[in-house]
Formats: sequence, structure tokens, C-alpha cells
Amino acid sequence: MSTTSVKKKTSVEPAAIRSWAEGRIIFVELTDGRIIGFPADRFKILKNATNEQLKEVKVRLNGYALRWESIDEDITVPGIVAGNFQLP
Repeated sequence: MSTTSVKKKTSVEPAAIRSWAEGRIIFVELTDGRIIGFPADRFKILKNATNEQLKEVKVRLNGYALRWESIDEDITVPGIVAGNFQLP
């Protein structure tokens, strides 16, 4: 009798190392080395924020969220990577 052992791949949700804004685009550097960007206008609150307010983005919750304190907005990094935007 022979047996086969199959290792199950564990998936890890993407987390951010850093984030910044250039104009109306928010960029996120992920722990796996990818850098992704998305238009701020894809989110209701960010759409109404000034460019200066967008630059205030901070990485929070061990890299799993982005936070803008002055406009009281939080967005999850896994949601961004999955393309879960509020506006078309």
C-alpha cells in the first residue's frame, strides 16, 4: 500500500508595508513586493477629499487597513487587492 501526502497551500491575505498618494491615486506597497494603485474617486469619502487630505494616508492594523484620520475613513487592504470599490 502506498500513501501520498499532499501539502495544502495556505493563503495569506495581502498586507501593506507602506502607502502614499500622488495626485488622486493611492498607492500601496504589499508585503509580497507588489505595488498597486487605485483612483481615490472609487470611494465615496475619498472622492470628496482634497489632494492634501489624501496624502495623510497611514497604514494601520498591521498592514491590513489604510486610515485617513482627518476625514475619518478606513479601507481594508485585502478589499483593495480584491477590487472591492464603492463606485464604478
